[in-house]
Amino acid sequence: MEQTQYLILLLIALCSVSECVQRQYHFINVRKNWTEAQRFCRENYTDLATVDDMNDMNELKKSVNDGGVQDIWIGLQKTGVDKWQWSSGEPALYLNWASGQPNAGDQECAIMKNGGWSNGQWHDLSCSDNINFICNSSNNMSTGLVFVNQTKNWTYAQSFCRQNHIDLVSVRNLNENQQIQKFINDNHISTDVWIGLFTVKAPLQWSDQSNSSFRNWGPGEPDNHGGNENCTMIKQSAQGQWADISCNYQFPFVCHEDKLILINETLTWTEALRYCRQNYTDLVSVHSGQMQEEVMNVVKRASTEAVWLGLRHSCTVGLWFWVSGETVCYQNWAPGNGTDEDCERTVRSGAVQSGGDQRWISRPEHDKLNFICSRYED
Repeated sequence: MEQTQYLILLLIALCSVSECVQRQYHFINVRKNWTEAQRFCRENYTDLATVDDMNDMNELKKSVNDGGVQDIWIGLQKTGVDKWQWSSGEPALYLNWASGQPNAGDQECAIMKNGGWSNGQWHDLSCSDNINFICNSSNNMSTGLVFVNQTKNWTYAQSFCRQNHIDLVSVRNLNENQQIQKFINDNHISTDVWIGLFTVKAPLQWSDQSNSSFRNWGPGEPDNHGGNENCTMIKQSAQGQWADISCNYQFPFVCHEDKLILINETLTWTEALRYCRQNYTDLVSVHSGQMQEEVMNVVKRASTEAVWLGLRHSCTVGLWFWVSGETVCYQNWAPGNGTDEDCERTVRSGAVQSGGDQRWISRPEHDKLNFICSRYED
């Protein structure tokens, strides 16, 4: 008993917050056009550089050690096509259009149909039409949803949800679509409803499909001079600020290598651990709020309702631990998880929810889920 107490105290004493860099940047001092640079990065690393914030910008600039370089490609490009996006800013990775939808024209917002053959499926509609709507809300603890029985256009509905709740409802996977449909049925809602899906005209998009909204434009940029400046470079002569330019120019470029990788195979926890150690470094350890944010960005693309982490329960000492050797100091458990475990039934491992508020949950180790591998060495 005394030995167990000593081990618990030792683990607590070892807790510390580690800083981590989400991406590693690689400067390639070879002149290529934007498309050629993109191909090179995808073949040799992860993609052309994505930048999330000024910390990333500083890391990127550190990777460029040739003082004579003036202009450098990064992965931001104008797509030239309209794109569906959620009001929350998330990309629309899951889509549930009815047959023949969307049918273009000036119909640039989306509704969930209620009734008829396309019940629960989506149609595009003119944003100026007046429809009831559903908000994501923290006021309803059971579903996180609120129905607003007012017929308003999409822009008004978005503003109302943001002012009074969180935002117009997002639907990120089949499970969330079914939850909203159940909410509609349980509340006897008989009308179609706005959801938070809308089109962005010819948006700027990162090459790796990241939804990073960070921009570092120089004065007067982007100006689309000549009408064909669809790619982005860093102007070293302008203290690292950005400018748009034709994609046909040839510049050196920066690639990035992601540190966290979502694996869309479904494996048991032990199989996932073996896979990550054979192909990367380890199953991911989440030792800080910063790392949890990185996990939340990655896990949105999962095809299972939860995703394995490198989190394991020890029945010997009654503690959770990270397989990387780190202690579980930072906590992000969903209610009712991470407390007492029934060691007589089955070994438990830790996973993160792919939807909702993306908290950690305890699952039997033989469940088959997607998982996140890490390239972090420490």
